[in-house]
Amino acid sequence: MGFHTKPTTFVGHVKIKVENLQRSLTFYQDVLGFDVLEQTASTVKLTSDGKTSILSLEQPDNVIPKQGRTTGLYHFAILLPERSDLANIVVHLVEKGIKFGSSDHLVSEALYLNDPDGNGIEIYIDRDSSVWSWKGEEVAMTVDPLDFKNLLTTVISGKSWKGMPEGTVMGHIHLHVSELKKTEEFYVKGLGFDVVNRYGVQALFLSTGKYHHHIGVNTWNGIGAPTPAKNSVGLESFTLILPNEEARNQAISKLKKIGANVMEENNNFIAYDPSGNRVVLAV
Repeated sequence: MGFHTKPTTFVGHVKIKVENLQRSLTFYQDVLGFDVLEQTASTVKLTSDGKTSILSLEQPDNVIPKQGRTTGLYHFAILLPERSDLANIVVHLVEKGIKFGSSDHLVSEALYLNDPDGNGIEIYIDRDSSVWSWKGEEVAMTVDPLDFKNLLTTVISGKSWKGMPEGTVMGHIHLHVSELKKTEEFYVKGLGFDVVNRYGVQALFLSTGKYHHHIGVNTWNGIGAPTPAKNSVGLESFTLILPNEEARNQAISKLKKIGANVMEENNNFIAYDPSGNRVVLAV
């Protein structure tokens, strides 16, 4: 459908901080089925296709546990290629004894769970965009029970979960933020996203290319929630893939115009949203 390829701007990679790298690696390999692409003493890049990484883990120096009621990661969302993949991982998680939640969002079907450090994870598949319901510029989304009976009819007999399938991508990211007005300005005026759903006065969903959302933001941890400590478990950064160098330069210029903090670091351009969430601007 082209929602995670150029010229759409999309989330290509998420990097999270964990308390114990080996414990987390065991979870992401054995439970979720990622493979290791690269590894150092303190970081691991994970892959589903052996070529590209959509998720990285980092164990910071003097790491501390996840802090509550702060800004940062609500969840990152792994998008599977086929509905049967979602059905297969349901069976796999049940067999592993892993607790998870679920929801039907009309545009998608989703599972929710946490890693060993409490980092939120969504695993989902999209319904075909032809059945999404748009009213003007807003797409209809809801939180309905997932129909497991129907989903599990797609399990392919004799084909168990063999790990994250090739074609898996980082579908979106959902962030805790301290307020919505300046956050909306940052992502819309600065980075060129469109607001595609307003969930009351506490959450926004943003996308490019008429996707249901590449980024979600909410104030559920409280208006004015503080930024977590740099060495705490949680979000290190997420990477936005922009269409080309010109688009990135335009985004940097617009971000600076609204007073956003943008810097160059190790040949990367880094921006911080008003709540301190770190965004890598890539092409």
